[in-house]
Amino acid sequence: MGKHLTLEQIITYQEQGYLLPLDLFSLTEALDYRKEIENIEAQYKDGVGEYPLNQFFRINGQIVIPLLAQIAQTPKLLDAVEDILGPDLLIWSCELFIKEAGTDKTVSWHQDLTYWGMGETDDEITAWIAFSDVSKEAGCMRFIPGSHKQRIVPHYDTFNEDNLLSRGQEIAVDVNEDDAVYDELKPGQMSLHHGRLFHASGPNKSSDRRIGMAIRFVTPGIEHSSENKDFGMLVRGTDKQGNWINVAPPVQLFGANELKLYNEILTQQSSTLTAGAEQTVGLYNK
Repeated sequence: MGKHLTLEQIITYQEQGYLLPLDLFSLTEALDYRKEIENIEAQYKDGVGEYPLNQFFRINGQIVIPLLAQIAQTPKLLDAVEDILGPDLLIWSCELFIKEAGTDKTVSWHQDLTYWGMGETDDEITAWIAFSDVSKEAGCMRFIPGSHKQRIVPHYDTFNEDNLLSRGQEIAVDVNEDDAVYDELKPGQMSLHHGRLFHASGPNKSSDRRIGMAIRFVTPGIEHSSENKDFGMLVRGTDKQGNWINVAPPVQLFGANELKLYNEILTQQSSTLTAGAEQTVGLYNK
């Protein structure tokens, strides 16, 4: 038994590469968080400084948006991640994936770790939290069970404007859609998935927005392919290896100090996240 997961759930994750659904927040809590997210959207609809708001929603939101850092440090969430990765945990990134009702936005089949400069590590996990009803109709994620046991396979860049990934990256091998498992979640539920797991999501054909938050957790032991250290927010345990630059959670929403750190991190990460691209990469896609 772990702190939050059962032994059976831990074994399932190891064998399948994902867990779903897991209860995290009550319906009331989830809808309250959705309201706070949408309040930020309304308040900063014209963006912040030189960036549109979606830049912060999709890249390192935990650095400038205290709400996202708070959600990512929910004890029940950290307990579940600790059961898989161990007691020392850093947040590498928090992202909001929002698909408007009736949109054609999709996410192609891909493996998360492809362009992150972390190699093929098992010491990364993504927690994906639903703040709206995330059904098949709404364009939920779908997974290929056991695909995380493969190495990182070749990907190619499509730069498709309807693809929510920065490069429209897509797996360059055949994927059998008949094997796919749908990650349907109710508001307040979450799933966990491995960084090498094949996954994708379809368009939102429902009448409501599809709002989800992806939190990328790593362990301090991960070493980077880049000469530069990456940035992580230590949220549990200790970091004795020195592979990461530790940062503190934000104090002020889009505060001056937070924005300065955000720009420093963005500059350093850009070369890794865009490596090998044949055209300019915007790092996120509306």
